[in-house]
Amino acid sequence: MKVLLDECVPEQVRNVLSLHSVFTVKEMGWRRYKNGELLAAVEKGGFDLFIVADKNLRHQQNLTHFRIAILELWTNHRPTLESRFF
Repeated sequence: MKVLLDECVPEQVRNVLSLHSVFTVKEMGWRRYKNGELLAAVEKGGFDLFIVADKNLRHQQNLTHFRIAILELWTNHRPTLESRFF
């Protein structure tokens, strides 16, 4: 599975996804994109899953136009995530 981590998602999340190809928005050079442009780039880039910590994304964008899966983390606080997953 090809996975993209949004800017606000700690890069350590990649550690629990070691069986997958994981990239960051920064690595892809997509930091300048706004949400709608970023979602289009994610889909065009062939990603299967986009992991975000942006709780407003679903209210800001019409996600029905995209075929990618989006996982919204409940927090981007690294110690909290580490206590649950790492």
